[in-house]
This record gives sequence, structure tokens and C-alpha cells, in this order.
Amino acid sequence: MTTQIAFQNRLEPEPDEAEPAPYATKGKLDRIVGLVIVGLVTLAAALLWLAVAVNGPETTVADPHDAVVGVWSLLYNSDAPDLNVILSAIALALLAGAGLAVVERRIATKARRSMNPNHQPLAPKVVMAANRGVFAGEVTITVLIPAHNEEASLPQTIASLQSQSHRPERIIVVADNCTDDTVRVAREAGVEVIESVGNTHKKAGALNQALTKVLPQQGDNDVVMVMDADTQLDDGFLASAVARFVDDRALMAVGGLFYGEDGHGLIGQFQRNEYIRYSRQMRRRRGRVFVLTGTASLFRPVALRTIAASRGRTIPGTPSDVYDTASLTEDNELTIALKSLGGLMISPQDCTVVTELMPSWRTLWNQRLRWQRGALENIGAYGVTAPTMRYWAQQLGIGYGVIALTSYLALILITVVALETWIWFPFWLGLGLLFTVERVVTVWKGGWRARLLALTLFPELFFDMFLNLVYVKGVVDLSFGRTASWKHLTHAAPARSLESQEA
Repeated sequence: MTTQIAFQNRLEPEPDEAEPAPYATKGKLDRIVGLVIVGLVTLAAALLWLAVAVNGPETTVADPHDAVVGVWSLLYNSDAPDLNVILSAIALALLAGAGLAVVERRIATKARRSMNPNHQPLAPKVVMAANRGVFAGEVTITVLIPAHNEEASLPQTIASLQSQSHRPERIIVVADNCTDDTVRVAREAGVEVIESVGNTHKKAGALNQALTKVLPQQGDNDVVMVMDADTQLDDGFLASAVARFVDDRALMAVGGLFYGEDGHGLIGQFQRNEYIRYSRQMRRRRGRVFVLTGTASLFRPVALRTIAASRGRTIPGTPSDVYDTASLTEDNELTIALKSLGGLMISPQDCTVVTELMPSWRTLWNQRLRWQRGALENIGAYGVTAPTMRYWAQQLGIGYGVIALTSYLALILITVVALETWIWFPFWLGLGLLFTVERVVTVWKGGWRARLLALTLFPELFFDMFLNLVYVKGVVDLSFGRTASWKHLTHAAPARSLESQEA
């Protein structure tokens, strides 16, 4: 414990160093974040439209056709766009992608080289300067499993932990306002239970209560894992994560890569394909974390303590809280908090988990609306900073994708209805083929069902439109200040034998 206190003190700012201004005094975008994004993507789309209109083909080469409503004349041209237009579009796309990659790399490099303990106390150089030459003991793992009425899924989650080649030293189920047998199931599985008291802040509030009891017991070389109650770890997850922490003492967090459980028909396959593509993206980014997933992530105690100490000072939130209870997506917010404090994190390819899928369109809508609304609120709370630049770019990309995909599908629909004779446009056929190949290749590891769904193309495009509607709904709700809600998915309780009921 003495070593733990000494290490923590070395990360605290010196008394004579300038303290940062309280976070409450800094500008925040709050509700207007949605309007800002809509305005920017609309402007970008308008500029593209203007560029095409200025350099567009002569309308005299096209034959007019009656439109769908009988009052418009539609003009079409079967020729491909000019070569300079195609090359310009490709160049702009490559420039945007490369520019974002360069900016992201420069931001990450700057954070790694930072020696400012006031603003980035978790930067690798700051951390290594504090713990150099100090041995804090072997790595131990304490797992926190927040659970609200999870008696159906909890046994499998606990079993996946107990069967790991590197078993955790402690498993604690954080039972939050449970009305089922979650507590009984956990104790029968031989794990500890912490029950929340008077919690009204859902998962984040329950975890904050548990962490106030657990963190003081943690040494500097221990790790705390937060894991959803509907998730199962693949074997080797914890062994790989521990190896990462041992090899890099500046590493603050390790996140898992998730893939979807089997079943749930077509809607399940849509989600599995989506998760496969996300894992592939992380592999190409060499594990550079975008979000420390709530399904399963591990943290050094010093990272969690520093976040709690920085709340209300350099990052949003209530002082002394690890998780921001005002956030709908606590895992995304915690990731931004760690990055804002200079923390180093990774999502290795060998740290994989299987997580639940939403079984219906309604539950999927509720889940994704919470994710989208939470993502917008988080970047609005943090504002435009170097660590949030990537998140702003993602939201702008999604917004622009809404306009692009809607326009594409609308053009196809109008063309099908308006033209008397179908015309095969070689240019658009080529683009469609290229897009189809990309969709198939990116889900190849998912098996024949994933490939077949990707090959058909249009079902996944309509699934993307579903997600676009979620995005628009999230922007509208945030802009109008509508109250967000957390709709918990209740799992069916397992059948109990007559003997257990009598007992």
C-alpha cells in the first residue's frame, strides 16, 4: 500500500505548478452539436452539388422522360462522368482519408511525448517517470460485472471467466436494483456480490459505488476489468491482456474486440457482419482504440483514480466519479476521458469476446439510438479538442453518408419508376461491383452466411438506411432537448426445476 500511495503522489501536480481552470468554465457545445454537424455536412453536400452542376453534362444530350408524379421531366445521360471529374473525386477521397490519418497520428504522438502532469497525467512519459524502478507486485485481475436482472445470462458470463487459462483473482457481480434472482445466481456460482444502494444512475452509478470499495484495495500493478453480464470471453483473453500490461507499464487500458452470438435470423446476421467489419478495422489500425467496449475492458487502477480526480477540473463529470453518470454511453465517454488525459490503450486481436445481439428491430432501434445519442452528447460535452478530433470526423462522416446513401437509393428508385426502358449504366455498374466486392471481402471471416448477405448488397444497404434513420433521430432529439431513456433488454429467466423452487 505504501508503494501505491507513493506512485499516486508522483502523478499528482506539484503545488507550485499552475492548476488548470475548472472544466465548468470552459466552452461546451451541449445541445447544438447535432446542428453543427448537420450544418457542416449540408454545406459539404451543397459544395459537391455545385461543383457537379458547374461541370455537369449538357442537358441537350439527354431525352426527357415523364417523372413519377407526372409534372417533372427527368434527364439522364448514359455516358460516364468526365475522367477529370472521376480523378478529382478519387483524389479528394484519398486526401481526406490520408489527412485524417496524419492528424490522428500526430495527436497520438504528441500525447505520448507529453510531460505535462497537469493536463495529461496519464501520458506514457509521465507514467514511466513516476514508476521507473518500482516493482508493484504481480498483476492481479479484479472483474466487475454490472448486472440488472441478469439471472439468465450471468452463469455463462461467470463460467467464461472461471475457465480462462489465466483466471481472475476476484469476480464481483455489481447487482443494481435487481428484482430477479441475479444475486442468488451469483453467489451460487461462488463469486462476490456488491449490491448498489439507492442508485438512480443505471450502470455508471452502480459501477461508481463498487469502485469506491474496490479501488482502494488495488495495487499499482493490478488491473480492474469491467465486463457486461451478457458477454463471454474467448479463452486466452485474460492471458493476452496481462501479457500486454506486463510488457508495457505505460499501458493504461486494454479493450476487447467483440463479435455477435449465433441466432436471431436476418437481423442477427446484419449485426454480426457489422461487428466483423469493426474488428477488421481495428486490426488495420493495429489495435489503436476507438472505443473501449463495455463488453470487456481492463484498466490500471491509477487510470481510474486519475479520471475520478480530474472530473470537473479538466474533463466533464462529477468530482470523484470514475464514470460520468450524465452519459448515455459510459464506455465511449470513459475512452474519451482516458485519451484526454493522455492514456495509452489498445484492443489486441487475441482479446475477443462474444456478446449478445438485439433480437428485434425495436430493441435494435433502442440500443443504437442510445449509442448515437450518447456519442453526440459526449463530443458536445468535451468540445473540439485534439483527442476528440477523430470522433468529430466520424460523426461528420456518418452525417455525410446519410445524404449520400439517401440520394443514391432515391436516384435508383426514381430511375426505375420513371424510365420506360431500363438502361444499364456501365459507370454505375462498375461502382456497384466494386462496392459489392468490398462488402464481401470485409466479412469474409464470418463464413458463407455473412458473405452471401454481403453479396446481395441491397439488404445491407437498407440496414444502413435503418442506422441512418437512427442517426437522424438522435440528432433531432438532442437538438430539441428531448429526454433520453435507457431501455434495458430483459432476458428470459431460465426454467427452474421443482426441487429448486421448493428449496
